[in-house]
Amino acid sequence: MDEIDRAILRELQTDGRIPYAELGPKVGLSPSAARQRLQRLIDTKAVQIVGVTDPVAMGSQAMALLGVRVDGDSRAVADELSRHREVVYTVLTAGTFDLFVEVVCRRPSDLLDFVNDVVRPVEGVTAVENFPYFGIHTHRFLWDVG
Repeated sequence: MDEIDRAILRELQTDGRIPYAELGPKVGLSPSAARQRLQRLIDTKAVQIVGVTDPVAMGSQAMALLGVRVDGDSRAVADELSRHREVVYTVLTAGTFDLFVEVVCRRPSDLLDFVNDVVRPVEGVTAVENFPYFGIHTHRFLWDVG
């Protein structure tokens, strides 16, 4: 990945629907060259184009990151929790928590029920710490691409 590829990615992070006619000149390429570059990044799986929804706009009012401590196989716990529609993602960690689980629920009471009725009873879960998100635009998926 070179500097032009990184420039393309920075532009796409700002506007994922930017037309090639605008993208090319912004990164110093013709529109067709920008299209070819992006297609190569997609073909090599360096880039994946996906839609990201705003949970608040979709009617959800409660979002949280759950820090989960596990006694046993944290992969099995991650697999079990990933089966629930409230779970956006799970990630194994090597820090204070064995697992982070991002969840989105309709109401704060649904979040409380999910933690108490779904997460805590999973075999191996020893502790759950809830880090709720507040307000609109809690997510920004902008990674430094160089």
